[in-house]
Amino acid sequence: MKYTIVLTYTFATEWLQKSWKERGAFEREHLQPIFAKYANTVQPRFYDAEAFSTRCSDFVILETEDLKQYYFLIEELRESRLFSEGLIEFKDITIGVEDGFREFEKEVLEAR
Repeated sequence: MKYTIVLTYTFATEWLQKSWKERGAFEREHLQPIFAKYANTVQPRFYDAEAFSTRCSDFVILETEDLKQYYFLIEELRESRLFSEGLIEFKDITIGVEDGFREFEKEVLEAR
């Protein structure tokens, strides 16, 4: 089954006070290696939302068939300087199953 996770978050003032160059360097050094480690099992797509929402500044859509790998990715992010320095705060996490009803129909209802 394919899982889709929508994770909303907000960057702290300390992040916004960094220059674009500093943010890029931080991302390359601390975040890209984490996402690269899980690239074969968790696919991220990043979105800006600050112009459209007051609940979060950004969100990421993650797709995976392996919730364990998703969980490990999140744990590594939480262990990174992004969190230890208070640069980001997760707001909401929503998870869904792509066409889950079709899987249920195929595996359960048709088996009856």
